[in-house]
Formats: sequence, structure tokens, C-alpha cells
Amino acid sequence: MTGQSATFRLGFVAGVTPDKWARMWAERLPGVALELEQAPTDEVVAGVRATELDAGLVRLPIDRDGLHAIPLYTETTVVVVPKDHVITVAEEATLDDLADEVVQHPQDDTLDWADGRPGRAAVSDPATTADAIELVAAGVGLLVLPLSLARLHHRRDLTHRALTDAPTSTVALTWPDAENSDEMEELIGIVRGRTVNSSRTPRREAAPQPKADRRRPPRRGARRR
Repeated sequence: MTGQSATFRLGFVAGVTPDKWARMWAERLPGVALELEQAPTDEVVAGVRATELDAGLVRLPIDRDGLHAIPLYTETTVVVVPKDHVITVAEEATLDDLADEVVQHPQDDTLDWADGRPGRAAVSDPATTADAIELVAAGVGLLVLPLSLARLHHRRDLTHRALTDAPTSTVALTWPDAENSDEMEELIGIVRGRTVNSSRTPRREAAPQPKADRRRPPRRGARRR
């Protein structure tokens, strides 16, 4: 492993909250500043490839060529609706429940709709998730997205329900496919829930002490040969 540097740069996508991990980092590596940078997945991956970032918290899928990637957790997918919408009468919904609804699909959509988008298409796709939220609040369609993004864009006039059969979003940690630095090993341990004692980061061992001379001293008056 390589030695430590003074700064570690971690990119992350919207909806991911690295605050808890950042606090643990500060406790375990107080001499190494953790710089956090939010950006879309494509930009975070590009930054890691270009070594502008040391690691990234992204949403899969990504091109893993030259990169490590370990899935951390999979998010619940929800549909965001006005609070008085008929969908709110149940605790959860399915894609079939959206068949007759206009569903917004922002250009920064994080879900993989390989099997086809649900609902009826809007006249045009909004540029961002934030724009789509504004349209839903104005009564123009619904929005399907990961739960963390629904919470990030929370509004009092909107609510959400879980979609039981929708595609999901998996958050992963990615970093260059090269020899891991001590900091990288520490970050892997943090996001995987390892304790300090179980961390793989090497610790400095105390220098071995010279063994004591256990030979008995000669008795007083003893005759030496």
C-alpha cells in the first residue's frame, strides 16, 4: 500500500448522504482532510478515472473498465404525487397503477427503464429532477424516482408511495483499479461497517524491546574459576 496524503477527494451523487461516513473518517484519520464534491454519476466516474477524485459514491450501472465498484445498498423506488391524489389511499402502488397517469421522465433520471417507461409520456421531458418536482406540484403528472431523491426534493404539498415492481437504484463505491492507498482501505472499511479494530489499514507496531538478561549475578565471596 501507498502512504497517506494530506487530502482525500470523494465525489458523491445527489441523494447520497456521506455525512455519517465523513464523521467516522474524521475520527479515524484526523490528519487527512476529506473533501466532498457532489456531481452527477457520469461526472463522478470521469473524475475518478482522471484521478481528480480519489473515489466516488455513484449509482449503478457504470462502465467498470479500470475501476473497482462495490455495491453498498439498494434504494426503494417511489412515486411522488400531490397529497390529494388517489394513489395515496394505499400504502404502496404498482406500475399498473400509473398506466393512465402522465409520468414525468427528467433527463437526469437515475432509473433504468429497459422494459419501457410507465404511464403516459409528457409533452416534453424536463431537464432535471428538480424541474419535474415543480411540474408535479403544479398538477402536471407524477414522478418515479429513488426514495433518497424524493426526500431531497421534499415539499409539503407532495407525498410519495413505494412502487413494489419498479426498477431500483443501487449506490456503489468506486475507485481506480490500482494499488489501494491506506486512506482507500480505511474508506472501504468505513462504508462496509468495519470497526476500528477490524480495519485492514496497517497500524504501527511498537518497536521490540531487548530481552532482559536473566543470568544470575555471582554470589558475594563466591570463588571464580
